Amino acid sequence: MVQKILNNLIGSKYVGILRAWVPNMVAWGTVGGVALIHFTDWRLFLDYVPYVKGKFEEDE
Repeated sequence: MVQKILNNLIGSKYVGILRAWVPNMVAWGTVGGVALIHFTDWRLFLDYVPYVKGKFEEDE
Protein backbone atom coordinates (compact mmCIF):
# COMPACT_ATOMS: atom_id res chain seq x y z
CA MET A 1 0.00 0.00 0.00
CA VAL A 2 2.75 2.48 0.95
CA GLN A 3 4.78 1.51 -2.09
CA LYS A 4 1.77 2.12 -4.32
CA ILE A 5 1.31 5.60 -2.86
CA LEU A 6 5.02 6.40 -3.23
CA ASN A 7 5.01 5.11 -6.82
CA ASN A 8 2.14 7.44 -7.65
CA LEU A 9 3.65 10.34 -5.74
CA ILE A 10 7.32 10.30 -6.78
CA GLY A 11 7.64 7.48 -9.31
CA SER A 12 9.00 3.95 -9.19
CA LYS A 13 12.51 5.01 -10.29
CA TYR A 14 12.97 7.22 -7.25
CA VAL A 15 11.42 4.64 -4.92
CA GLY A 16 14.12 2.20 -6.05
CA ILE A 17 16.83 4.80 -5.46
CA LEU A 18 15.41 5.54 -2.01
CA ARG A 19 15.36 1.84 -1.11
CA ALA A 20 19.03 1.58 -2.05
CA TRP A 21 19.97 4.58 0.09
CA VAL A 22 17.97 3.84 3.26
CA PRO A 23 20.52 1.42 4.82
CA ASN A 24 23.32 3.87 4.07
CA MET A 25 21.40 6.76 5.64
CA VAL A 26 20.64 4.68 8.74
CA ALA A 27 24.32 3.76 9.12
CA TRP A 28 25.52 7.35 8.75
CA GLY A 29 22.80 8.57 11.09
CA THR A 30 24.00 6.12 13.71
CA VAL A 31 27.60 7.22 13.23
CA GLY A 32 26.53 10.85 13.50
CA GLY A 33 24.60 10.16 16.71
CA VAL A 34 27.56 8.39 18.30
CA ALA A 35 29.89 11.22 17.20
CA LEU A 36 27.50 13.80 18.67
CA ILE A 37 27.54 12.03 22.03
CA HIS A 38 31.31 11.54 21.87
CA PHE A 39 32.23 15.15 21.07
CA THR A 40 29.69 16.81 23.35
CA ASP A 41 29.01 16.38 27.03
CA TRP A 42 28.39 12.63 26.99
CA ARG A 43 27.14 12.67 30.55
CA LEU A 44 24.27 14.94 29.52
CA PHE A 45 23.01 12.15 27.25
CA LEU A 46 23.81 9.27 29.62
CA ASP A 47 21.83 10.85 32.46
CA TYR A 48 18.70 9.73 30.58
CA VAL A 49 19.81 6.07 30.60
CA PRO A 50 18.43 4.64 33.86
CA TYR A 51 21.16 2.04 34.47
CA VAL A 52 24.02 4.47 33.89
CA LYS A 53 22.44 7.39 35.78
CA GLY A 54 22.92 5.75 39.17
CA LYS A 55 26.65 5.39 38.64
CA PHE A 56 27.23 9.14 38.49
CA GLU A 57 25.57 10.38 41.65
CA GLU A 58 26.75 13.80 42.78
CA ASP A 59 28.94 13.85 45.89
CA GLU A 60 27.70 16.26 48.53
